[in-house]
Amino acid sequence: MWNLITAPENTVFGVALMLMLMLGLLELVSLLSGGFTDFIDNLLPDSLTDAHAEVGLDAADAGVFIRFLSWLYVGKVPLLMLTVVFLAVFGITGLLVQTAFAAVAGSYLNGWLAAAATWFVCLPLVRGTAAALYKIMPKDETTAVAQNSLVGRVGVVVIGEARQDSAAQVRVKDQFGQQHYVMAQADTEDVLKQGDAVLLVSADGGMFKAIANPSGSLTD
Repeated sequence: MWNLITAPENTVFGVALMLMLMLGLLELVSLLSGGFTDFIDNLLPDSLTDAHAEVGLDAADAGVFIRFLSWLYVGKVPLLMLTVVFLAVFGITGLLVQTAFAAVAGSYLNGWLAAAATWFVCLPLVRGTAAALYKIMPKDETTAVAQNSLVGRVGVVVIGEARQDSAAQVRVKDQFGQQHYVMAQADTEDVLKQGDAVLLVSADGGMFKAIANPSGSLTD
């Protein structure tokens, strides 16, 4: 087995598996400490992280590359976790391809040719694995929505008091009923206290502006 991994033709697959182990450890640390995975996912464009876009069926003006990434569940499954999945599938599939080729031809396929062939073979496997993860993972943690999609929705102040110069944490549900926790400042001179129902009226750079819920007919 070790000779298979260290063969020059299989270097790319061995490197992929080593990177998988390293990133897997980083993902574990991120899950325990929080923050890093969310930071990476926040770098993705809204066209990928918008929760109301069906996987593989993005808006007509989305580019081919964006549609390809969406097909792979990028933005639906945490990017670091998806990278670990890809490296694992790519590395293992490549070694299996090389083993099968050597059994027939008596030698390994050229490394670059094997890598190219494995790339296309492993993509459906990566998508299938990502789809399974998307179904079983808690959606509050794995699904992101465009910031502006929360504007106009009613939430509840859960921590602190929102003033014009200070923010409080607000719990708000998106159009799918999933809960999000955002930071919001008061848009008026009113003080929005813990437990108050508020209406998110604007967003800028991750910070929302909110007012007291103006109507009992508006609920979260």
